[in-house]
Amino acid sequence: MKKLLTIVLILFAFVLNAQNMRVANNAMNPSYEKVGDLVKVTTFYETGEVKEQGFYDADKKLTGKWLQFDKQGKKITVAHYYKGVKVGKWFVWKGDKLLELDYEASRIASVNEWKGGETVIADN
Repeated sequence: MKKLLTIVLILFAFVLNAQNMRVANNAMNPSYEKVGDLVKVTTFYETGEVKEQGFYDADKKLTGKWLQFDKQGKKITVAHYYKGVKVGKWFVWKGDKLLELDYEASRIASVNEWKGGETVIADN
């Protein structure tokens, strides 16, 4: 009887552990959501925090606004694509600096840099 109880407890522990691993793995798998003609993709850190979020078009090319976050959930990049091509204003936060990059046809047209203490209004 003790052996049977020990075996049942061991199997029960394996089942619980497998469920925890499945939950952790699902948190790391990207999520996909159809939004009109686009597919919204969200990727995650191991902790379950959002890592990146953006859209693909029907040709599986990046399009629209893409956001990247650090592990604490703080926005670190705002990027824009059109059919896989980098376009428009991008904002990249690095420590106390904010970089504003203007893209034209996937090439950097201009760069502005602000450091901590300067007031910057970024509407994105």
